[in-house]
Amino acid sequence: MSRLTDSLRNIFKVEDLRKRILYTAGLLIVVRIGAHITLPGVDASLLAESIRNQSQNTLFGLYDLFAGGAFQNAAIFAEGIMPYISASIVIQLLGAVVPYFQKLQKEGEEGHKKITQLTRYGTVLISALQGWGISVRLQSMVATGGLPVVPDPVRGLGFTISTVIVLTAGTIFMMWLGEQMTEKGIGNGISLIITIGIIARFPNAVLDEYQLVSSGTRGFISEVVIVALMIAIVSAIVYVTDGTRKIPVQYAKRVVGRKVYGGVTQYIPIRVNTAGVMPIIFAQSIMFVPQTILTFFPENEFMQSISGYFSYTSWVYSFIYALMIIFFTYFYTAIAFNPKDVADNMKKQGGFVPGIRPGQHTADFIDNILTKITLPGSIFLSIVAILPAFMVRFGVSSSFSSFFGGTSLLIIVGVALDTVHQIESQLVMHHYDGFMKTGRLKSRRYS
Repeated sequence: MSRLTDSLRNIFKVEDLRKRILYTAGLLIVVRIGAHITLPGVDASLLAESIRNQSQNTLFGLYDLFAGGAFQNAAIFAEGIMPYISASIVIQLLGAVVPYFQKLQKEGEEGHKKITQLTRYGTVLISALQGWGISVRLQSMVATGGLPVVPDPVRGLGFTISTVIVLTAGTIFMMWLGEQMTEKGIGNGISLIITIGIIARFPNAVLDEYQLVSSGTRGFISEVVIVALMIAIVSAIVYVTDGTRKIPVQYAKRVVGRKVYGGVTQYIPIRVNTAGVMPIIFAQSIMFVPQTILTFFPENEFMQSISGYFSYTSWVYSFIYALMIIFFTYFYTAIAFNPKDVADNMKKQGGFVPGIRPGQHTADFIDNILTKITLPGSIFLSIVAILPAFMVRFGVSSSFSSFFGGTSLLIIVGVALDTVHQIESQLVMHHYDGFMKTGRLKSRRYS
């Protein structure tokens, strides 16, 4: 404990690091304030009631998760940072199939600037379209007793236009805040914005569990077991997230003038979970589509009977959900990591894997390892994703169960690890001890 206290004290001894952390914290406070400023013309209390009753396990519920509750609050940041993420994903996918975007990805800094510019344009377009959709949905929503979320005098074209402008501006402002955090703060700004929104739900989740224990619905021992299980799950996620398979690469010696280059052994770290949280996001978005569509047919008995199979706690839902996560893990890994490009770059730099011929043979070797290591990673992701549904079946509150796995926990753990790694690097640069006895936070990812 004293070692950890010393490490935390060292963080604030470094002036530059202290400024970065305080700067990031200040911008995150701005994000949370914006999540509670209601859109003009919307009755926030009626909207919150309507959201709780209708949208918990639909696309709108998933959307509200990434918006940090801002959608439920009808806030100016209701769209969150999701339009930017959507635009980034689209650009990344286009980079795998469209030659123009492939060329931009290989043009270095200039290509990166152009991709960033196109991503921003895409963010504006997606924000405007989603803002229009949100305005239409807000005007159609009613709370208990038939009270409209948007009062009759406010409805109409004026409300739609103002909502689109405010929501789009809010998303662009959040995107700018995220970029400022990344540049002048600590950690990845966009990821931190999503994470702080998820963490903001944790106090209410703990309160729900406390009420279950205090009311006698669940015993104290059972609650201790649940908390211990949660700690074990988080530990497993940390272990798998940082897990890598190292491929040794030997570089031949080259003599340039009087200097000798190469002759050293380096490693290509292939992560067990190369795709990160993206497979769960893709699968979850698709799995919520049927349930979201079925909510528009509340009077149709046939549609409602089908909706049971797509219920969040349904065994059919969990099985299909797990299969889709495994598929998207392989799909996204194939996009994010190209063995052929890695093999070609190694060959150009005079590198080779011991015992493997350069070129296509190396690409096949890396692809074989990637395929094998992705399987346990994808299975682990699918298990983590369906854990919250199992916890709900065992009586854990739905708000608290989301922190046992799924998108929420994976994002929190991943962002926390990345942020700690950056803080650790800053401490080592200034010759301070880190969080481990050796002075560095051991991470297979960066070794």
